[in-house]
Amino acid sequence: MKPNMGSTDRILRIIIAAVIAILYFTGTIEGTLGLVLLILAGVFVLTSLISFCPLYAPFGIRTCKR
Repeated sequence: MKPNMGSTDRILRIIIAAVIAILYFTGTIEGTLGLVLLILAGVFVLTSLISFCPLYAPFGIRTCKR
């Protein structure tokens, strides 16, 4: 897997994941929506750590420098 995410994209995903986690654990979002968003936050963190987004690949999107 070649990296297809730039540093700005990775940082934004981590910030969004942190906000979702904070909202979930403070009880602002709960229930099914909360769990779905928490799973999405986990995916954001995972893709940020490996610098590869599987949804970018089929569309040829790259936010990193070549």
